[in-house]
Amino acid sequence: MKYIVLPALLLSASILVACSQADAPSPTSTVALSYPTDIQPELATRFSRLAMDCVGKEFPNKISRTTDTAEEIGTPKELFPVFYGCFDWHSAVHGHWLLVRLLHVGPQDAAWRDEAIAKLDANITPENVAGELDNFRRAARGSWERPYGWAWVLQLTAELRQYDDPKAKQWLAALEPLEADIVSATKAWLPKLAYPIRLGTHNQSAFALGLMHDWAVTAGDTEFSNLIESRARGFHIDDKNCPLAYEPSGEDFLSPCFMEADLMRRFMGPEDFANWLDAFLPSIPTDGSADWLAPAIVKDASDGKLVHLDGVNSSRAWNLYNVARALPEDDARKASLVAAAKIHADLGVAAVSAEHYSGSHWLASFSTYLMTDTGWTE
Repeated sequence: MKYIVLPALLLSASILVACSQADAPSPTSTVALSYPTDIQPELATRFSRLAMDCVGKEFPNKISRTTDTAEEIGTPKELFPVFYGCFDWHSAVHGHWLLVRLLHVGPQDAAWRDEAIAKLDANITPENVAGELDNFRRAARGSWERPYGWAWVLQLTAELRQYDDPKAKQWLAALEPLEADIVSATKAWLPKLAYPIRLGTHNQSAFALGLMHDWAVTAGDTEFSNLIESRARGFHIDDKNCPLAYEPSGEDFLSPCFMEADLMRRFMGPEDFANWLDAFLPSIPTDGSADWLAPAIVKDASDGKLVHLDGVNSSRAWNLYNVARALPEDDARKASLVAAAKIHADLGVAAVSAEHYSGSHWLASFSTYLMTDTGWTE
């Protein structure tokens, strides 16, 4: 796997859009599909600091689960002994993933590593995971954290499987019972899901299926990977004319159109994917322009819903890069896809800040996923 990093350019949206035409590669030029550099130490330090400050931060907290009895109500740490921080359960999960990811691919001599390992050691223990399983095995579990939180647990354990380190093996062994529970529950759920979930927020099915498929490939679970491919093809193989003009919605952090394309490129060769994309997103230009896809704008970063749009810039960026790389070498759309990706990526990375907890508890995870090229394998 080749890892990339995007520079954190603190530029405004207006400057980036104004420069987009001048910076766009010509359709006949060689298109740079990635930045082949190591993750910058200062960014790894800043992002790890945000994660370390939130994975153990119990309050404020949005518990958001159904209970059968008053006795099932408790503090976040009582209910979720591993993933009690970062405002909500799923953000705590991908906060832990961020730390593991940076330990794996980030600077190996960084001063923050010992603290990150200590926090992971404290949280990811067999006893704490047993408490997480108690929560999942409640009668009122229902659809809690499905599919977004479930997918991030599998992304976390996929990372641990890929990280050849004694600590990673220790944490994976502790998490395997929760991993197995989620895989089993997903295998039971997917055959009953009659329609895809085409939202731009947590319930979206395309994002979760992509992460889950990546786990299945890493873990060697052929039954699961085949199930996901079958459901994805059944949902999306005949999709046409995705309404890109309607994106983004006001609280999106995932693109319904491009996340679907990023999912489907996993199951097709370049020519078949190019033909599918012709019908699905026929408006992608072939002139190398960058202004065909406007990045999202956040007007109040302290608002927990409105700040979602900073995340859509990062997630769109990794979608656009992946879609470009999945196309045939001579596909004329590559230049415009990469030009738009660069603008979205710069804005997404620049938005990661400690100023407002509404964004600081999760945006670094999305930028890390983007900057370390997590979803792409050759």
